[in-house]
Amino acid sequence: MSSLLTNSSAMTALQTLQQVNKDLSTTQGRIATGQKVSSAADNAAYWSIATTMRSDNGALGAVKEALGLGAAKVDTASAGMNQAIEYVDSIKKKLIAAQEPSADRAKIQGEITQLQDQLRGIAESATFGGENWLQANVNGGASEVKSVVSSFVRDNSGNVSVKSIDYTLDSSTVLFDTGGNTGIIDATSTIEGASVTLNINTGGVVTATTVAAFSTEDVITSGAGSSTFDGDYANDGTSDYVKVGDDTWVIATDQTAISDQEVAYEDSGGNLWAVDTSSTVASTTSSVDTISIDSTTTFAQLDGMLQMVDDALTSMTSASATLGSISSRVEMQEKFIDKLTDSLDRGIGRLVDADMEEESARLSALQVQQQLGIQALSIANSNSQNILSLFR
Repeated sequence: MSSLLTNSSAMTALQTLQQVNKDLSTTQGRIATGQKVSSAADNAAYWSIATTMRSDNGALGAVKEALGLGAAKVDTASAGMNQAIEYVDSIKKKLIAAQEPSADRAKIQGEITQLQDQLRGIAESATFGGENWLQANVNGGASEVKSVVSSFVRDNSGNVSVKSIDYTLDSSTVLFDTGGNTGIIDATSTIEGASVTLNINTGGVVTATTVAAFSTEDVITSGAGSSTFDGDYANDGTSDYVKVGDDTWVIATDQTAISDQEVAYEDSGGNLWAVDTSSTVASTTSSVDTISIDSTTTFAQLDGMLQMVDDALTSMTSASATLGSISSRVEMQEKFIDKLTDSLDRGIGRLVDADMEEESARLSALQVQQQLGIQALSIANSNSQNILSLFR
């Protein structure tokens, strides 16, 4: 039945054309944006997931930038520490050379002084971003933790946190203690050699305490022939003695009663003894820079200085190894973040990116449907004109 009031064919054709136009608009939007989900209205679940992942990806970008800053700090400290190791190793070689009887100790001391100045310069200049990891206030056992941002983490519950790599500045990792003298290089060390106990302080003061010394004959005579004597230990009935050099003895104290002695002597019976520094005949203080050698410095003192320098080298090498491992870890983390960022980008793409080949084919099909819809609507609208011909 045909009707002038109700054109069912036109209504159907119009609805079809409207849907085609809507689909065509959606496809054109996907082609223009490259996304099939560009708003929550397109797919609320996918849009929510993608938005969160984009936010996390941005956080990872910030972490990578922070890692770059942290890597620069670590590399600066590592470069300074490695250079300091070279200079301390040079000082060690100078001390060995000083033990040659014909060595010019004055010149050697001059070279050592220059190296010491260089060490201070290295520690002061190894600064990046206002942070210096080679010197800090670690006096009295204090410590300071330096952190390098390493990762951004979102757990299964949706909680987020930032992880970091920590490096502790203490007496075993800093070269100089800005609050005292407990750093690797400026720590006060006790050297007991021959008849002298020498406290070395790179802050600039050396306190030398001359301990009362006795010859082998003095020890035996004081014991009236009855002193205990085995070649390296003696007792005259009043005092204990230990041999610290050729024909040189000092009054000793049982090591078991002493907790802060760094160097001890062991007699033939396995007993440990330390120099009794209270048995002194003089005490002098001189202003020098760290290690100081001259013509009066004994070989035993040089050995003590050499041991001190070697101990410092051991600590510095350990600190440098730690910095190196942190640097390597930061580098690995940077590579991981690059891979993780790429993975997140691919994941986001799978959720919201449009398949351009598919959308292109759809666009062509919809354009044909649109043309056909327009023709169908035109035909449906012309039906009423055909009815008029029936009344002619």
